Amino acid sequence: MSTTAQAISSADAHSAHNYHPLPVVIAHAEGAWMTDVEGRRYLDMLAGYSALNFGHGNRRLLDAARAQLERVTLTSRAFHHDRFADFCTELSALCGKEMVLPMNTGAEAVETAVKTARKWGYEVKGVPDGHAKIVVAADNFHGRTTTIVSFSTDHDARDHFGPYTPGFEIVPYGDLTALAAAVTSNTVAVLLEPIQGEAGVLVPPAGYLRGVRELTRERNVLFMADEIQSGLGRTGKTFACEHEEVVPDVYILGKALGGGVVPVSAVVADRDVLGVFRPGEHGSTFGGNPLACAVALEVIAMLRSGEYQQRATELGDHLHRELNLLVGGGAVTAVRGRGLWAGVDIDPALGTGREISEKLMERGVLVKDTHGSTIRIAPPLVISKEDLDWGLDQLRSVLGG
Repeated sequence: MSTTAQAISSADAHSAHNYHPLPVVIAHAEGAWMTDVEGRRYLDMLAGYSALNFGHGNRRLLDAARAQLERVTLTSRAFHHDRFADFCTELSALCGKEMVLPMNTGAEAVETAVKTARKWGYEVKGVPDGHAKIVVAADNFHGRTTTIVSFSTDHDARDHFGPYTPGFEIVPYGDLTALAAAVTSNTVAVLLEPIQGEAGVLVPPAGYLRGVRELTRERNVLFMADEIQSGLGRTGKTFACEHEEVVPDVYILGKALGGGVVPVSAVVADRDVLGVFRPGEHGSTFGGNPLACAVALEVIAMLRSGEYQQRATELGDHLHRELNLLVGGGAVTAVRGRGLWAGVDIDPALGTGREISEKLMERGVLVKDTHGSTIRIAPPLVISKEDLDWGLDQLRSVLGG
């Protein structure tokens, strides 16, 4: 049995089967490339669902982590530490907001945003206790905690995990009329992904985010933007909301904020929103720990240069030009996305998204399928144009182009 087969067999025997990974076992990674236990190299065209925007083993991020590892890694929030104030100050400034509530994972940040909106609704807006409603979009993906799957429309994520948490209203994504109809006096927030990632990189109709912003402002409702995948450079802007010149009340961040080194997430908003919390009402042992803050501070500094946003714009324009050339040729039925992020719908006659992903893996390219015959392409923002073109060549070959 090969080393790969042995590793997969052992994992299958001793780990819960909550994932169905491609049959590759990674042992090393650098930049946009990964190497498996057999020594074969693969071009990473997924980037850890945008957690690896700055590539594998980014020297600046590793140096920041190493320096902090030698000093202090964890204090818990029982004490102050010397990286926390700088992290909160710099992240607030990056978002144009006043306060930060740090957590670890994206799902934790979404849960935190839900609690924030409800508490704001009761204590600031004046919604009767226990009656707060949050409007969300169909086909959303905000995580898989018990509360979050309660407002998911994905049967795999939701079925047989009830009873479900009440207080959510689901409307079609991109439909302002339906959204307006769902907002009532008890609505405390609208929670949306500016681009729906798991759904297949769905970009809403032009003007939708501006319409959401206007509606929520008029109705005294918080607009909470889940920028966990779309934010921090992926779409060519620091935040995907910027494409419509929209600033939400609440940013929900994660993935790339930890640089692919440690899990870091945060809810960022002004004082009139996050100021509702008092000691003991929310927390996390590891949230805002010194190591996380050190890495995230370096991420923020890298984003301030604008280099990564520019790369995502320029390479993203190239990516979408090349992918759109495949539409209508009998292999690709649609391409969506923004920046270095694309959802590619493959003609089902050629295979499922999983089958196409496996064929690409055999040619040294790693992507991930979603929803039938759709594959997602989201390489690290540090990928070279030559490597990106090589990956696209492999896709053409798999599709018979």
